Amino acid sequence: MRQAVVFRGEDGQWVAECLSLPGCVSQGQTREAAVSGIREAIRLYVAVLEEDQLPVPEEQFDTLLVAV
Repeated sequence: MRQAVVFRGEDGQWVAECLSLPGCVSQGQTREAAVSGIREAIRLYVAVLEEDQLPVPEEQFDTLLVAV
């Protein structure tokens, strides 16, 4: 299980980012499309690491949202 942050980008697209997997990002016209995309991106990211016999980073579940 992975944590993803989903937010609206400057261009109006929805962006989803998995912070525990550097560079694992997706975007879409809708929030649902971005979430669907990040699910697939996470699956593929982990599959490639495993295929290359590289360590898969642990998920920390310690994201804190601060609104200022």
